[in-house]
Amino acid sequence: MQALTADQYERLATLACAWARAHLAEAKAEPHYNPRLGVDALCFQPQALPDGRPALLGALITPVSLSLALVPESPMAPPEAASLVLTLPSGRYPFRVLALDAEQWLWACPLLDDLSDIDSLQEGSRLAQRLMERVMAPAASGD
Repeated sequence: MQALTADQYERLATLACAWARAHLAEAKAEPHYNPRLGVDALCFQPQALPDGRPALLGALITPVSLSLALVPESPMAPPEAASLVLTLPSGRYPFRVLALDAEQWLWACPLLDDLSDIDSLQEGSRLAQRLMERVMAPAASGD
């Protein structure tokens, strides 16, 4: 896995903070809200957008969900299409635009929508790592 630059890490941290500002109050009202978790962008690696522009793919963990997240490397206007399908080694994943504020957004593919049984930030991080390992591993033959 390729190491990210300081600018890339900063961009991901900014997006995680933007998610918290935009969605945390609403998330706290969810029945499966987990106060032991924060919002973090984890295990990101370079991944081209379908049109070839550079992006980063990883896991976005929040107190209510774990999603694959696809982030353009450079800030850009939200796309006209509200969805895209990304083909990864383990299969095809449907992403939708997730607005974070007036200028920031990302593509999200929710995978788990109830993290209420996760006991710590560290356990959430390990779950995100396992998720990314499986997503980036080729699908077993016969699937």
